[in-house]
Amino acid sequence: MRLLIPLLLALTPLAAQQVALTFDDGPRTKPTALLTPAARNQALLDHLAKAGVPGALFVTLGNGADTAEGLALLRAWGAAGHRIGNHTVTHPDLNAAGVTLAAYQAELEACDKVIATVPGYRPWFRFTFLREGNTPEKRDGMRAFLKAKGWRNAYVTLDTSDWRLDEKLGEVLSRNPKADLTPIRDAYVAHVKQRAEAYRDLSRKLLDREIPQVMLMHHNLLNALFLGDVMAMLRREGWAFVDPEKAFEDPVYQLHPERPRPGQSLLLSLARSRGWKDLPAFERLVDDGDFEIAALEKQGY
Repeated sequence: MRLLIPLLLALTPLAAQQVALTFDDGPRTKPTALLTPAARNQALLDHLAKAGVPGALFVTLGNGADTAEGLALLRAWGAAGHRIGNHTVTHPDLNAAGVTLAAYQAELEACDKVIATVPGYRPWFRFTFLREGNTPEKRDGMRAFLKAKGWRNAYVTLDTSDWRLDEKLGEVLSRNPKADLTPIRDAYVAHVKQRAEAYRDLSRKLLDREIPQVMLMHHNLLNALFLGDVMAMLRREGWAFVDPEKAFEDPVYQLHPERPRPGQSLLLSLARSRGWKDLPAFERLVDDGDFEIAALEKQGY
C-alpha cells in the first residue's frame, strides 16, 4: 500500500471538489408513509433530473426488482440515463460466520441475471455493509471472483448514515403522519455537509489531493423527500457533481487496502492500512448518525 500512494500523487493532479451520487438497496417496493413505492422512486429520479445529476443505483434484487412492479421502477433508472450495479439479492453480510463464500457469490450471479437486461447496467458490485469477509479466504476469494468476472468493486469514499435518519423519519411519521419534518431535513443536510467536509479533508491528508468522492446514499423515503436539499447544499459548498463512471476512473479506486476494520469508507480503510490511529475527526465518521439522532431526540423527535 505504501508503495502505491506516491504513485497516485505523481499521476494525478489536484482536482476540484467533485462527488458522485450512488444509491444502495433499491428499488424498494415496501410501503412507507407519505409516498407510494412508485412515487418514492419517481421523486428520486425527479430530484436528479431537476439538478441534471447522473447517479448509480445498486440493486438489492429482493427489495422489489424481482417483481414486475419493482422491475419497472428499476428500468426507469436505466431509461433516465443512470448507472445500474449489483448489491446482491437478500443483502447478506459476508462477515457473518454462517454466510459462505459460495452462497454470497451465488447471490451476485442471481442479481446480475436480472440487472444485466436493464439499460445503464455496469459490471459493478458493491459489498453489502461495505464488508468484504470475516476471513482472508472470503476476502481473497471475492477479489479473485470479481476479477474473473470482470466486475468492479464499487467502493464508497464518502459514507453517510442516511439510513439511520430514514429510520428516525419512519418512527416520527408512524407516531404523527402530519409531523413537521423540517428538523429531520435540516439534520440530514447538516450530516451530509459534515461528512463531505471530513472525507474531503481526509483525502487531502492521505493523498495530498482531492479525489472525486463516491457518496453512499440509499433508495429510501428520506432521499425521496430531501435529496434536492442535499444537492443544493453541496453546490453551495462548492461541490460539482460527476458521473459515477467518471469518478471510478480515479486510480484510488484501484487500491485494495487490508481493511483492518470492516464496513468503512475506502479512505478510512486506507488510513487504517497505513497505520493511522484514531483521530478526533474519525469519531463522527463512524458513529452511524448518533450525533444527529441525539440532537433530534432532544427536540422531541
